[in-house]
Formats: sequence, structure tokens, C-alpha cells
Amino acid sequence: MASADKLRKRAQRAKAKAKQNRSGKPRTAALHPLLADPLINEPFHRVLIDLDTFDFKDIEENGFNPADYDDLFRMMRYGERISLLAMCVVFLQYPVLERVLAEQTPDSAINFTMALLTTYRDIFHGEDPDTALEWMESDAFRTAYNQASAILQERNSRR
Repeated sequence: MASADKLRKRAQRAKAKAKQNRSGKPRTAALHPLLADPLINEPFHRVLIDLDTFDFKDIEENGFNPADYDDLFRMMRYGERISLLAMCVVFLQYPVLERVLAEQTPDSAINFTMALLTTYRDIFHGEDPDTALEWMESDAFRTAYNQASAILQERNSRR
């Protein structure tokens, strides 16, 4: 049988190893299951977006070309096929939208957000602006949008 000193040392090593294993594991397990899908968790990771050339003033004055947002709309469609919540998680991670929300006035940011969502609904659902607005004002959309925001805030606070 091992001496008391050897048993104590083994116990200390086991305790240190257990602590290392606990602290070394990512804490994503407690986050929402949608984030397990890399196309939902980081949908624009491989998309090259030059934010330096983004001119919000031009968009406010002249509108935007939907073709410029093709990556966003395709990823939103992917997310929507999973759930409305997944679509909202994707939408809220779009780098251009993040910049607009951070740098523009609330009214300008809301108008831009609504324009993107309206265009998306037109392209993939054939909806007119009034129908798209009804969808954005629905309890289902608002709940999913708010929940997506909370999920992303939690994820970002853990990074």
C-alpha cells in the first residue's frame, strides 16, 4: 500500500487536474443550442465586408441596393428555415447593422433596420411593405428579436 505522503500527493494532483479540466472547458454549454451551429453563431465569419467604405449618409439620402446585402439575406433565409429566433440571431450579427446601431441616432438605426427587414420579406416572401410591417410588429417577431438580442449579449459577455 502507498504511504500517506504518496496518497496525499496523488490527491493533490487529482484535485489540480480536476480544477484545470473545469476551468479549461468552454462555457458555451450553458448558452442557447442555436449557437452550436457555426452558421448561426458566426454567420459572417468568412464574409468580407469593408466597413471603411460603408457610407450611411448615402443610404439615408438615396436608399440602398438590395444586392449589396445578399450575404445578409441569404444567411437570414438559412436561419429562418431553422426558426424565427435563428433568423433574428443571424440578422443582429450583421457587421453593417452592428455599426449602424452603434453609431447612428436611434431613429436612423430603426429606419435602416426596418428597411432591411422589409426588403428581406419582399425578396423571400413577396410581401409588400405594409405586410412586412405587420410581421415586424407581431408578438412572435418581437419576442424572437428580443430573445436573440439577449442570447447574443450573453454570448458576448462570456468572450
